[in-house]
Amino acid sequence: MKSLRLIIALLLVGIALGSNAQVTRRTGGDARNRDKNKKDGAAAVTDRQQSFYEVREPSDADLQWMKVIYRQIDLTKGKNPALYYPEEPNADGENLFFIIMRLLAKNQISAYEYLDGREMFTDEFKIKVGEMMDRFHIYYTEAKGSTEKNPLYEFENADIPSNEVLSYYIIEKWEFDTRSNQMKARVEALCPVLHRMDEYGGEPLKYPMFWVKLNDIRPYMAQQYVFTDDDNNLARYSIDDFFKLNMYTGEIYKTKNLRNQSLRQLFPEDEAYKHAQDSIEQRLRSFNQDLWVPPLEVLQARAEAEEKARAEAEGELEEGEEGAEGGEVAEGDASTGEEKTVTRTTKRGAKSSKDSKSSKSSKDKAKEKKAKEKKAKIKERKPKSNNQSVNTGLRSVRNRKK
Repeated sequence: MKSLRLIIALLLVGIALGSNAQVTRRTGGDARNRDKNKKDGAAAVTDRQQSFYEVREPSDADLQWMKVIYRQIDLTKGKNPALYYPEEPNADGENLFFIIMRLLAKNQISAYEYLDGREMFTDEFKIKVGEMMDRFHIYYTEAKGSTEKNPLYEFENADIPSNEVLSYYIIEKWEFDTRSNQMKARVEALCPVLHRMDEYGGEPLKYPMFWVKLNDIRPYMAQQYVFTDDDNNLARYSIDDFFKLNMYTGEIYKTKNLRNQSLRQLFPEDEAYKHAQDSIEQRLRSFNQDLWVPPLEVLQARAEAEEKARAEAEGELEEGEEGAEGGEVAEGDASTGEEKTVTRTTKRGAKSSKDSKSSKSSKDKAKEKKAKEKKAKIKERKPKSNNQSVNTGLRSVRNRKK
């Protein structure tokens, strides 16, 4: 009996030691893989992880309205510098352009031609990474294991023109989903834009490089956290959060249209161009509010505000009319001792008098008539002289004596 118990105890100890060794091997392997991935740059992403971060497009049956917007994100404004720094990889990580270039060099994602409004994310318009780097003068070498079907590249950090990528173009889709009854903005793709000086100096020229679908790089962006506030040095948001939460700021430079024209082509003047941008932005932001009937309190507040504005407008109008009619002021003439009526008017009064001479002349006649009637009444009420009053008194006394 004791020997049986001893055998069972030895078996349990052996099973425990084996499981611990297996866990140690697994843990050591995972740690080595993490170190290798960290050394190589972007870590490999499984299909499950890719599907977890992917933002699925709503089906056409669920969509009732959609607007395609093209924005330019200036990396020197607002919170956008979070995508620019650090210029070169360091202990804090790497910026968005470095992430994209490393993924392209390892053939982990695909890039597509920039077609200025006619973008097609199909295999026909995929770019060749080597030709793209040659076009923009980016130095590289072929990596070990590179083949014709699976080209791999290597480059030094200093050879990546990250400091010249000062803006991004993004394709933003505003969609009204019937499942949630809400308007949502979703970034579909982004394009790095190089800002380079030409041989003759002057303003830097913009060179759009290629389009990358955001869903392809979301798992890698989710691993890189960025600083969005100088006052808080804790990196709380990832680059993926930066786009999901629409934390970027950018101006609209184009909307999808049949003629494939930008807003600058449609509105050449600066004032009209700015008005078109503001109008599109306002319509997109207020789309959700216009779909629903507001509460009674909101309607009452609006009615009160409109009534107040109407009353203020009427008050200003009345003051303007008084100024237009002017004041007829009686001024004395020292030489003749006569009174002259002088009419003083404002500019509004002068303008209105030109527009309606007949109405003003009729008003002047009515005022003159009233003035004459008033003078006549004053004359009637004028007291009698002292002589008449004395004489009257004397006659009355004599009459009583008789």
